[in-house]
Amino acid sequence: MKNVLIAGVMLVTSLTFAQEVKPKLEVVDQMVKATYYYENGQVKQEGYYLDGKLHGKWVAFNEDGTKQSMGEYNKGAKSGKWFFWSDASLSEVDFSDSRIAEVKKWSKDVLVKN
Repeated sequence: MKNVLIAGVMLVTSLTFAQEVKPKLEVVDQMVKATYYYENGQVKQEGYYLDGKLHGKWVAFNEDGTKQSMGEYNKGAKSGKWFFWSDASLSEVDFSDSRIAEVKKWSKDVLVKN
């Protein structure tokens, strides 16, 4: 447990060395939950580390608080469905072993019916 925390803190520290706003780190179920912030106080990214590698759900936000991307890591590798939002569209990207397997894109002009 202690090794997980130390590895996570070291990794987060090295990734955020250039950032002025320090991340919030906390231990949750043998993982390190990291929350990164913009200078305006809004959450920039939030996710988990396991044994020093990105693991589990990660979410990124724009400075205004709108969601930018969301997806899952499995021991450092992107996996499953990731979603990327922009002003004009939503992209769904399927990953397999951190490689893009399929991409789908939707325009905000298209209405989705149930």
